[in-house]
Amino acid sequence: MFAYILRRLLFMIPTIFGILLISFVIVQFAPGGPVERVLAQLQGTDAGATANIGGGGAAMGTANSADFSSKYRGAQGLDPKFIAELEKQFGFDKPAYERFYLMLRNYLRFDFGRSYFRDEPVIKLIGEKLPVSISLGVWMTLISYAISIPLGIKKAVADGSRFDMWTSAVIIIGYAIPSFLFAILLIVLFCGGSFWQIFPLRGLTSENWADLSWPARIADYFWHITLPVLSLSLGAFATSTFLTKNSFLDEIRKQYVQTARMKGLTETQVLYGHVFRNAMMIVVAGFPGAFLSAFFTGSLLIETIFSLDGLGLLSFESIVNRDYPIVFANLYIMALLGLVVNLLSDLTYMWIDPRIDFETREV
Repeated sequence: MFAYILRRLLFMIPTIFGILLISFVIVQFAPGGPVERVLAQLQGTDAGATANIGGGGAAMGTANSADFSSKYRGAQGLDPKFIAELEKQFGFDKPAYERFYLMLRNYLRFDFGRSYFRDEPVIKLIGEKLPVSISLGVWMTLISYAISIPLGIKKAVADGSRFDMWTSAVIIIGYAIPSFLFAILLIVLFCGGSFWQIFPLRGLTSENWADLSWPARIADYFWHITLPVLSLSLGAFATSTFLTKNSFLDEIRKQYVQTARMKGLTETQVLYGHVFRNAMMIVVAGFPGAFLSAFFTGSLLIETIFSLDGLGLLSFESIVNRDYPIVFANLYIMALLGLVVNLLSDLTYMWIDPRIDFETREV
């Protein structure tokens, strides 16, 4: 077991290196860039994704002063020394390979530098946004599993019944409805739109949260997080519900179940004494991956609609603004967490079924 974990941990090094290298190279040729963004702000124009390709190439190295006007959109008429200072400020006065080496060296120490346009340490910005993303990810995952596992078991036991067909139809419809559309519906119904004023419209906590007692703080937190989590959870449990149902159906049809019934065991004893552990292996082992998916995906629109300042919104704004330290820090953290979660998923299999031997398994 130890040898397998060590191999997996060592395998993470070239994987993360490859992810960062490919992303770094792509960024060098991406339209626009932080230098162009500053120049566009000075000129009163936009330096978004429609900027010239040459702006992205700015990251490849420093050109002569005479070439600045052709190198950057909006550089015409500006002092070349000023533009050179901008390049130095953003680190573009160094060759690309040197900047990539410095980035890797700093990332090994979890030093992500400072944001280009927020003038704050990147690690501090990410830490400030984590509570929102953790709240959405944790509660969405727990709620989806709390619904999908009992529902999947019931559907497997009642396979082909009217209950099975009706719940399948409801689940598929819920899965097909976009989460942001459901969020807007909840706002209209329960946030003082055209019907009831029950839940708050924005934020994770109230403005006077610090002055509340601990029971009131907990109640205030759940009061704010209810609608965003419901919006994300609408279609989240569909996959795990059908996965649970199919896994139980597959086990119920096996020979050992028939043998247990012939021995006189009740259906409850057969289901939870024999079938449950084997059927739940694939469902429970997928829990870490489901949490990671909920943590990093699908929350951007929900965060925007409910004015929740989380990692999804931070990542989107950083990409639009070409704030590369935040972009690469998020990429690095997501890649690292993804690899760790995959390892935890494999170890969960072993915890559920000790018969699985990792020592003989290749990475």
